[in-house]
Amino acid sequence: MEFAQAVRLAIAGIKANKLRSFLTMLGVIIGVSTVIILVSVGQGSAKQVTGQIESLGSNLISVSIRGRGEVNGLSYQEAMKLGERPGVSGIAPMVTGSVTVKAGTKKVDTSLEGTNDQYAKVRNQKTSAGRFLLPVDIDYRQKVALLGSEVASELFGFGNPLGQEVKINGVKFKVIGLLEKKGSSAGGSSDDKVVIPVTTAMRLTTNPQISSISLQAKTKQDVDLIVSQLESTLLRKFKDEENYRVFNQAEMLSTVNQVTNTLTMMLGGIAGVSLLVGGIGIMNIMLVSVTERTREIGIRKAIGAKRKDILRQFLVEAVVVSSMGGFLGVLIGMLGSQGIGKLMGISTVISPQIALLAFSFSVLVGVFFGLFPANKASRLKPIDALRFE
Repeated sequence: MEFAQAVRLAIAGIKANKLRSFLTMLGVIIGVSTVIILVSVGQGSAKQVTGQIESLGSNLISVSIRGRGEVNGLSYQEAMKLGERPGVSGIAPMVTGSVTVKAGTKKVDTSLEGTNDQYAKVRNQKTSAGRFLLPVDIDYRQKVALLGSEVASELFGFGNPLGQEVKINGVKFKVIGLLEKKGSSAGGSSDDKVVIPVTTAMRLTTNPQISSISLQAKTKQDVDLIVSQLESTLLRKFKDEENYRVFNQAEMLSTVNQVTNTLTMMLGGIAGVSLLVGGIGIMNIMLVSVTERTREIGIRKAIGAKRKDILRQFLVEAVVVSSMGGFLGVLIGMLGSQGIGKLMGISTVISPQIALLAFSFSVLVGVFFGLFPANKASRLKPIDALRFE
């Protein structure tokens, strides 16, 4: 029996029992589509988080200081000296807090970031209108502010905030710029904040110490050396490694990728179990089919069909069922991934490699679980098969 003829017979058998064949395929369809959907959501989430980290700035190094006793930070001058070393292209000390911003009768509770003029370069923060901070704003503690898009929308609606006056914790500030939208991350919205000069923020929050610093290295090759130098300097200052933390963008990306890859593999593995369940369904139906077609097998053998012909016929039928289920599963998985992405507002990445792997696995499931019924059919003796009622 030729392979093409075996495929035609398999398709004819599927058409003869459409509902049963569809229900048999259903396990494979669910398994393949679930694998593709879960993996695409996992990879999309990883890409989204990675993009958010990279949007913070290139070759970024972050310093977080907890301090010891009364010394829980650095002065602005001490913080700026950390950037006076080869390989550093920018440094942005920060004072953070929560404030109430008011414009007219409207007010909003938001996050405050006090920083310097280098923040825009170091953290890749652009303005959609107006200007960013200047050195003169820092030196003379100017009462100027930049508003995040969410804050500007809540306070001014569709109006133009530039040049307008706002009150931050009751202190008057002039709006000099609007921050470009950056979206949300795991830490919250990047657009729900106001930025003011760091020296002004120290006075406004009555916090004279810097506990958060961002630095930018000129090249990726400079990052490790700068991190080592920073750790040495901070250890001399605070005496204990527990009082500060220095981490770079590469470490953050590596950690995120490891976590998301592990989760994606776990989700894909869980979904893959349903493929095995679908394979058991295929084996069960093929065993039923062998029993139903015992006389047919006897007749075929009586007129000259060899064992390998019977084996091929039932094995091909099992593979055709699993392959059709795998193909439909790939289509449903791709459409489902796009639908879930739009419905939940998340990023999904459909990987052709994963789709091909899931389809190939469905074919292997058909071969593996179809082999036993096919072998059983091929071993039937013609006389016994013809006697079967």
